[in-house]
Amino acid sequence: MTPDFLVTHSGGFHADEVLSSVILTRLFPQARLIRSRAPEWITPGADRIIYDVGGGYDPALRLFDHHQRGAPLREDGQPYSSFGLIWKHYGRDYLVATGVFEAHVDALHASFDLAFVLPIDLTDNGALSPSGPLAGLTLPALLETLKPVFDETDPDAENLRFQDAVAVARSFVDAKIAQSAAKLRAEALVLQAIERTGPGRVLELPAGMPFRPAIVKAGADHLLFVVHPRERDWCVTGIRRGDEGFELRADLPAAWAGLTNHDLEAACGVEGATFCHNGRFVAAAKTRGAALAMAELAVQDAVAVGSVQTDGN
Repeated sequence: MTPDFLVTHSGGFHADEVLSSVILTRLFPQARLIRSRAPEWITPGADRIIYDVGGGYDPALRLFDHHQRGAPLREDGQPYSSFGLIWKHYGRDYLVATGVFEAHVDALHASFDLAFVLPIDLTDNGALSPSGPLAGLTLPALLETLKPVFDETDPDAENLRFQDAVAVARSFVDAKIAQSAAKLRAEALVLQAIERTGPGRVLELPAGMPFRPAIVKAGADHLLFVVHPRERDWCVTGIRRGDEGFELRADLPAAWAGLTNHDLEAACGVEGATFCHNGRFVAAAKTRGAALAMAELAVQDAVAVGSVQTDGN
């Protein structure tokens, strides 16, 4: 049954019920959001979903609290907050509502839980305490800065600022999901391109996109450079050896470093070559043919000087 009410507690707000509200208000836009601790509101009923309040966890009653004794834990023993519970039960529906490919829903549900939901759960339960100069810039900390100040006199200020926090949080949730969904779409395209490339050392892609995870997943250790179009030209880029750092499987030729236009054309012998970064990790050309020619020359140079390296991971 579609709920008429989405009920969470009144008073000061935290990231977990704010983010839970992001999910639920998207799925049930006609439902009225109630912030209350009154017994008549936090008692389960067929017309409501109750979260971060109510003293129990019972999906059948649509009750999702985590403050009570015997609060639910993940399979690995880590605690849920209301956000984790709402994501567990409603996250897949949310992903479908945002237009995620059906084939990607389960993978994205799990990855978003691990990367985004779990840190919120741990922080809310005191199992994770960010420290250092960036501690105040975490999402939970920033959302709490939206609370009314102590001498605010507007009786509606708390609810208004809660709505502000939900709007801000929604932008981050949707952006993170969009980025993660795009990576899955890119992975499919890169894997197809790897299959087409066969034993070749240069991978051509139809657009700029994340490519290293799919290359690693495919075990395509033979690939050294990637070529793809940009808005007005074509790009030749190296492939990083590891997830961290900038060391490449192979650098572009040392003779090209820092050159542009005619100087670069003279150095590499490719008409249409326009730029090579001094760091030798990316180059550009006017046309697809020129970019592919530069990439093949870079492969030959890397092999000749013995600079080809396997991945660091």
